[in-house]
Amino acid sequence: MGKGDHRHHGLEAGVFPPSAGAVVCPCMIESPALRWAFIRKVYALVAMQLAATVAVASAVYFVPDIGRFFAARTPASLAAFVAIIVAPLILLVPMVLLRKRHPLNLILLALYTVSMSCAVGLVCLSRKGIILIEAAALTLVVVLGLTLYTFWAAKRGHDLRFLGPFLAAACLILMLYWIAQTLLPMGSVATTVYGCLAALVFSGFLIYDTDNLIKRHGYDEYVTAAICLYLDTVNIFMAIVTCLQGSSDSD
Repeated sequence: MGKGDHRHHGLEAGVFPPSAGAVVCPCMIESPALRWAFIRKVYALVAMQLAATVAVASAVYFVPDIGRFFAARTPASLAAFVAIIVAPLILLVPMVLLRKRHPLNLILLALYTVSMSCAVGLVCLSRKGIILIEAAALTLVVVLGLTLYTFWAAKRGHDLRFLGPFLAAACLILMLYWIAQTLLPMGSVATTVYGCLAALVFSGFLIYDTDNLIKRHGYDEYVTAAICLYLDTVNIFMAIVTCLQGSSDSD
């Protein structure tokens, strides 16, 4: 997603490592320094989003009163649970529509990040601490590895846009699998399989979105690029948590 604006001359370029003369794409038609400045801006936003997510989710997980509030399953706690789950979906619409309206886009991005962080914290409440630590470590390795691979592929001239249709189909299949698992629970093995499939699909999205960041996003689409990479990382983490939890339950 996030095709570049023609006003930005196509922007089929990138730079890695950050050097004014380092060209990532053979078809580069812009200054490497300009593209690298855009990439640094996006990764700075993603880093702040992930730091906020860790802080908020940790507060939800480690503050006993919050856990007891949601465990009580009172009307108030159920209403709060639904509101926290639905809020990211609601905020996503204006954030996409106003993604180029500075500084409103950054305000909406901050609100979306906080709402997603609360949702992640709620999901983590029912998970063991060791599983969350293992999932975080695996997510870090996966994200760094795939990011480095995508920059290497771009430098070699590989075009990864072909992944788009396959990822869309995989996402649809994953959604149908989740609906079937929700309506007709098939046990811990099916949960583990779902987690593994989800991790693979969102790893593909991370490669695809990183390729777009390097080559196709316009300079005013930093919010779009940041939210894509942020969601890819969070979804990989949640998928690994699901996989590890399923394996733990089957033991």
